[in-house]
Amino acid sequence: MSPGEIYSLHIVHIFSVLILIGTTFYAFAGASETKKRVAMYSGMAALLVVLTGVRMWQAQFGFAFAGWVIIKLICWLGISAMSGLAYRRREQVKLWITLTCLFALAAVIMAYVKPF
Repeated sequence: MSPGEIYSLHIVHIFSVLILIGTTFYAFAGASETKKRVAMYSGMAALLVVLTGVRMWQAQFGFAFAGWVIIKLICWLGISAMSGLAYRRREQVKLWITLTCLFALAAVIMAYVKPF
């Protein structure tokens, strides 16, 4: 893999993560009429996050099993589910915000530290 491809993947990956987190937090406060559009953007961002993440994992580690990858996938699933939960269960928004922040923190720690 060329350095240009790696840099491009990182840029698209980080941008997609920012869009995913942004749409998730918008879902916490957005009106119910925005559900369809937020779900659309959140879904596209989530798909880009997983596709670029898997490609970087394949290029840099050759799909070698690593526990940190499993934790990042769990965090991705959790964050991806939050915008839908935010529209369905408005009374628990504080819990969803806390979980989203914890998932994001865990994913960042796993990306940089790779403890196992």
